[in-house]
Amino acid sequence: MSDSRHPDKLMQVLEQAEKDAGGLPPVHTWHPDHVADIDMRIARDGTWYYQGTPINRPAMVRLFSTILRREGDRYYLVTPVEKLGIVVEDAPFVAVTLEVLEERGEPVLAFTTNVGATVVADAQHPLRVEVDPDTDEPSPYLYVRDDMEALLHRNVFYALVEQGQRADLDGEAWLVVSSRGHRFPIGRLGH
Repeated sequence: MSDSRHPDKLMQVLEQAEKDAGGLPPVHTWHPDHVADIDMRIARDGTWYYQGTPINRPAMVRLFSTILRREGDRYYLVTPVEKLGIVVEDAPFVAVTLEVLEERGEPVLAFTTNVGATVVADAQHPLRVEVDPDTDEPSPYLYVRDDMEALLHRNVFYALVEQGQRADLDGEAWLVVSSRGHRFPIGRLGH
């Protein structure tokens, strides 16, 4: 995590986030006839596996991530000629870094995913936290695109918590973070 108040850095991050969001193939318009499942899996930690073996080529993982589409609870790699079902254990992406920037005196939270995409938390890219009812373990997520999220890496979540402030929401105390003028509750304080 870094803390930057330099306006050029903010513009670079915002431009990169826009470029990452706009430079993807139009997989939502592709409806190929050939549909099958393949032995590919994205583990909870963001590691991609093919036939049980990790894919250790970052460029290949990045390429696959650009043709990933979610339909309901299923995930597919989609090309104009085929749609291949894969298994995603939790979220298809992992947020691996957090950069805290500033825009007009307000915080901007910029995340980088394991596939190199930059995503800025805002109204279109909200943060949310699910808490396991049995273990009270939090699972924090950032909306990335097209109904797909990134699980925040534990260290990124800790850095995010450091940015939190106490707020009362519906009569309860919460830890919230802000980014681009939007507040996101990340944890209830004092049960």
